[in-house]
Amino acid sequence: MGQDYYAVLGLGRGATDADIKKAYRKLALKNHPLKCKEPWAPERFRQLAEAYDVLSDQFFAEDGSELILPFGGLRGRGAMKQDPPIVRDLYLSLEDLFYGCTRKIRISRRVMNEDGQTSTIRDKILVIDVQPGWKQGTRITFEKEGDQGPNVIPADITFVVQEKLHPRFKRANDNLIYVATILLAEALTGCTVDVRTLDRRHLKIPINDIVDPQYCKRVPGEGMPLLQDPRRKGDLFIYFNIRFPQKLTPEKKKLLKNALLP
Repeated sequence: MGQDYYAVLGLGRGATDADIKKAYRKLALKNHPLKCKEPWAPERFRQLAEAYDVLSDQFFAEDGSELILPFGGLRGRGAMKQDPPIVRDLYLSLEDLFYGCTRKIRISRRVMNEDGQTSTIRDKILVIDVQPGWKQGTRITFEKEGDQGPNVIPADITFVVQEKLHPRFKRANDNLIYVATILLAEALTGCTVDVRTLDRRHLKIPINDIVDPQYCKRVPGEGMPLLQDPRRKGDLFIYFNIRFPQKLTPEKKKLLKNALLP
């Protein structure tokens, strides 16, 4: 491994899967371009995402569209009973949830022979058809797909949708939130905001109002697809980060006073 991805996340090489997830989420939220306005934020966010993807592969090895999930051993013994459900996160981008996609997940499960002492490993492909408009927390359950053996009802396997952090948008139910950075002069005199959408269109949104810190521009129909009817979409809400000048000459201050003060 050329780059020390553990160091990118501030971790040692003995970090667990839980450590990696926790560190990534903390740092990604802190350095997200929608929150951190430093010029290096987008590159830092990209590095964190790359480190997470690489290190996660050590626990969830990904091969194309197949995610290999090694599940636990048999827990049922004695009287017939069902193993506890197996729950795994399914990380999807906003683009995945906008368009819909198919995820093929290869699971490795142990099948205990009748003698209860020997077992074989069998692979199976589970197919998840992600529908446009699915939200974080959506659960997809495959019944009785866990380890198999005598006196054991195989566990259910449940995948829970988790939304990956996006460099441009934040999702709020069926709506999308975008933060545009504009100059103070543009906030006072008007401007046009360019927004690249999830489906790769370029919107040019005219802002003719005076933009104060609480101002929000609503763009109907440019949000996420509605699950009940993907032809309809939520809205896009544009908030603003206003850049003030760091200094003004006396002449400019005088001109501003004459223009702005009654």
